[in-house]
Amino acid sequence: MKEKLARGIGYSAKCTRGVLGLFVLLSATATTVMAQEESVRPGINVKYQAPNVKRSINSFEKEKREIYANRENILALLDLKAGMDAADVGAGTGFFSRMMARKVAPGGTVYSVDIAANFIAHITKTAQEESLTNLKAVLCDEKSTHLAPASVDVVFVCDTYHHFEYPYETLKSIHQALRPGGVLVIIDFERIRGISPEKRCQHVRCGKGTVTDEVKDSGFDFLEEIPMMKEQWIRRFKKR
Repeated sequence: MKEKLARGIGYSAKCTRGVLGLFVLLSATATTVMAQEESVRPGINVKYQAPNVKRSINSFEKEKREIYANRENILALLDLKAGMDAADVGAGTGFFSRMMARKVAPGGTVYSVDIAANFIAHITKTAQEESLTNLKAVLCDEKSTHLAPASVDVVFVCDTYHHFEYPYETLKSIHQALRPGGVLVIIDFERIRGISPEKRCQHVRCGKGTVTDEVKDSGFDFLEEIPMMKEQWIRRFKKR
């Protein structure tokens, strides 16, 4: 009887080790697949690596631009408060970053993240000129925001998601940067074949449905869509 019991325990232990081994193998495989994510559009950001800052200001910061005209309403929906830390990923000329920095002061920090060194230099300069000591410019790359783990409460991605060359890698970086329960707000262009302009369909990789699926697959829960603009959508997510 003792012999059978011992054999049974041994068999059970082997099964447990087998299941754990399979779990480790599958986890390692998933990690390898994620590490090998292919570019969704090679070279998509080449022409944005060294933008003309003055021309970009004239383009981004004008009332005719839907985003700029609604900037105060957009800032309000981020629900920023003094002492919070936030990141503006794909900050461009940094006008949202500057608004956000004022909102989280005193005590909070805003990280203005962009892939273009020209924009980072401009953001640093304007932050100094406007005495925004809580605004920190961060040069990112095509796969990572370069934000520290658990460093922010809110991540804002405006007109930038369609520039994510490696969306899952970038979302992984955003997920890691957010604290537990942190919020991700994304604004991007409506892209509906047959309705949206063809030029936009060629430039913008996917519509909000695909974006939402990718974000949910990356460890976020979809919270809500906020109606505000005609040409662009706003969706809010929470770190799972």
